[in-house]
Amino acid sequence: MGKFGVVGAVAYAVDTGIFVILVLTMESLVAKTIATAVAATVAFIGNRFWTWRHRARSGLTREYVLYFTFNGIGLAISLAILGASHYGLGAIWPAFQTPLADVIAANVVGLVAATIFRFWSYRTFVFREPTPAAHPGESTDAAATKASPDKRSPQWRKVA
Repeated sequence: MGKFGVVGAVAYAVDTGIFVILVLTMESLVAKTIATAVAATVAFIGNRFWTWRHRARSGLTREYVLYFTFNGIGLAISLAILGASHYGLGAIWPAFQTPLADVIAANVVGLVAATIFRFWSYRTFVFREPTPAAHPGESTDAAATKASPDKRSPQWRKVA
């Protein structure tokens, strides 16, 4: 999880830096979308070639499409939180429509929620753990039995 955190910190800095600059000159949801697209590209490179490099490759196209699909869902999470803050709470309290409130909503609250989802989805679907292979001529059931022996088997019985 450490490498994922380092890659995430770099992507976070890219995302936040771009968002802070853009939110001063354009609508906050558009600014967040652009910032996330750039940061996701940085994160993909770091995650594919460093964080998950030990995982079996399933093809760049497959990984790229899945990665950016899950990033799109993560972006939707961040945009929902940003929109609720800026347009929902901001309609009641104008302080929620300031650039500072937008950065907190999108890049603190929204990013935490989206990062939890992204970590789970990357590990589960994009950069999958290789499945253990059985020895030649041995069934998968036999390999599983060797890996976790049944406590009723002779090797677990006490010698009287």
